[in-house]
Amino acid sequence: MRRGWCMKDSIAFVCVMVTVCSLMVVIVTMLRLPEVSTRQNSAIREGFNDESIGKFGEMMLEMLPQDLAFTIFVPSEKAFQRDLRLQVNRSLAAEQMNDTYAVLSRVLGFSAVPRPLYSKTMLFGKEMCFDSLSGFELCIWKESDGAIIVNRVRSARMDMRKGEIVVHIMDGVIMDFEFEQSFQLDYSEEEEH
Repeated sequence: MRRGWCMKDSIAFVCVMVTVCSLMVVIVTMLRLPEVSTRQNSAIREGFNDESIGKFGEMMLEMLPQDLAFTIFVPSEKAFQRDLRLQVNRSLAAEQMNDTYAVLSRVLGFSAVPRPLYSKTMLFGKEMCFDSLSGFELCIWKESDGAIIVNRVRSARMDMRKGEIVVHIMDGVIMDFEFEQSFQLDYSEEEEH
């Protein structure tokens, strides 16, 4: 009896097996089988209403592509008004719209990370640092009460999703020192007049 050529020649056997395995990987990839969810948080709110993030937060979300994974730390409406003096009535007027858009895009650069970050994946007291879209370093940790802190700014609501984007609403605005100083200078000028 004659044995098959694959058993006699081990190199040919390995080549055939590698080819078969490669074809299987290509077929599975092309079928795009559903991914198994590894998220631990079942309380993630998908498709939240835009009123919960406010008009300025909604504008920031519209600046990001909806089909890519991002995490954005959106300031609350109070934080926009308190820290950046943006008010929906005044700041969205036609003559102020360009300035408002410039401020929001700058804040977006400071507060968006190109990866999904859920509060459940963060460990208590363990600091994790990531670069934002603008290269500004964001240091994030979780408090014992479950709130997350990003560069001294505390979260108000966490783990909301819009498409592939994870949204955390913050009680302040995440920004670098120079940008923060530019708004503080405006406060002192207003107080003098």
